[in-house]
Amino acid sequence: MTTTMMRLRQHLGLASPAIYTSAIGRLGNNTPHRRRTTRPRIMSSSASDSASSAAPFEKPRAVVNKVLAESQPEGQGATVRRSIGRHELRNLDPFLMLDEFSVSKPAGFPDHPHRGFETVTYMLEGAFTHQDFAGHKGTIKTGDVQWMTAGRGIVHSEMPAGDGVQKGLQLWINLSSKDKMIEPRYQELESKDISRAEVDGVEARVIAGEALGAASPVYTRTPTMYVDFTMRLGSRLHQPVPEGWNAFVYVVDGEGVFGREKAAPTAAHHCLVLGPGDGLSVWNRSDRPLRFVLVAGKPLGEPVVQHGPFVMNSRAEIQQAMEDYYYGKNGFERASQWSSSASS
Repeated sequence: MTTTMMRLRQHLGLASPAIYTSAIGRLGNNTPHRRRTTRPRIMSSSASDSASSAAPFEKPRAVVNKVLAESQPEGQGATVRRSIGRHELRNLDPFLMLDEFSVSKPAGFPDHPHRGFETVTYMLEGAFTHQDFAGHKGTIKTGDVQWMTAGRGIVHSEMPAGDGVQKGLQLWINLSSKDKMIEPRYQELESKDISRAEVDGVEARVIAGEALGAASPVYTRTPTMYVDFTMRLGSRLHQPVPEGWNAFVYVVDGEGVFGREKAAPTAAHHCLVLGPGDGLSVWNRSDRPLRFVLVAGKPLGEPVVQHGPFVMNSRAEIQQAMEDYYYGKNGFERASQWSSSASS
């Protein structure tokens, strides 16, 4: 067996925080644009009783599905908590996967390919070093974001850069059929450059879209909103979400009430799928801060066929992606000649 074939078979079974078995589904209609600008309605814990009883949205979003992100092995000796991408929640158009990863050396995600979608890596603690076959190399640290558009093809590695446990979130966002074969590109933001705002005990770090009047500079080819919220004890939030977009919450730390004021609280490591509506309400009634990410995206409405690190619209396109990677063509020309320092 040739080295290239061995690498192909290895990569299709072992990859980044995002490799899982082939799946076919039906996912939504997309008109490309940067973002929809919306201003949130914020009410502090000191708001009047009459104000707190008023409905903040005409059509508030309720929680319609709740998935616990359970730990599973991934990559090379790494562990992830996967929510979107599990059998309970195979995908949520345009989102394909969400992993909360927790990795220590020498574990990690060595050389592996991607085609047809984007990965968004958000470091919660520690640092990760990324290398790809086009010569791009960099390290993202606590609070930094890497928004990678794999497009027609990337081979890269993602490995822990420091001692101890490195933690973060990785989200996979599908690309429309017209964008799946575009040239790869990166958008990287250091923590200090991420837009942020704080109102009445609610802090927002805006990775994509807008919240609390702060807007992200990130261009979202598939229109996306991605905000990291931290809420102090007793605070509440009423955050608009574009109608028609699919949305979810992932609780990073603490415990909160989402969607309905009388709903049971939800603890860390849960993914909450939100129903239709124009906004989400959240209350922190616990004795500690609440941290969660709110993510929403415009559905693409296209067929989704996935095999490991390749996400296309048909089985024929998946077969073509595998052949392109194997033979080193159509975006994978450098694949057979490259290996990262992590693989040396």
